[in-house]
Amino acid sequence: MKFRKISKSVSFTLVASAFILTTAWAAEYMSVAKDGINLRSGPDTKSEVLYQLPAGYPLEVVERKGQWLKVTDYEGDKGWIQEPMVNKTPHVIVKVKNGNVRSGPGANEKVVGNVVKDVIFTKVEQKGDWIKISHPDLTGWIMKDLVWP
Repeated sequence: MKFRKISKSVSFTLVASAFILTTAWAAEYMSVAKDGINLRSGPDTKSEVLYQLPAGYPLEVVERKGQWLKVTDYEGDKGWIQEPMVNKTPHVIVKVKNGNVRSGPGANEKVVGNVVKDVIFTKVEQKGDWIKISHPDLTGWIMKDLVWP
């Protein structure tokens, strides 16, 4: 079997295209800016209110229409929210019934607290599979598989 050698320009083009596609597919996450923000069925203030969301609630942006964002949450619920009602402050939400928070980024670190489903935390930093989270009552590290996003 013979293989054809790819020229450097074609190789560069393939790498650049892969980078552009990866960047285009990268998820965009926002957090609700304050308590009681409406998630609506459509991109206008006359559309039905589906939910009122708490401050920090993380959302993935799936579409944009003017000042409106179509978003989805960790349970797959979708709706529309006005862009000024969200910010880029990173938050996570616990997606499991319960889990441990540790003093450092590792399974052998001391347990400093527990979390339960639907509690929202500020994401402080990430080291590999561990996320440092903060809440008025608890700061520590949690496995990324226990939270979303």
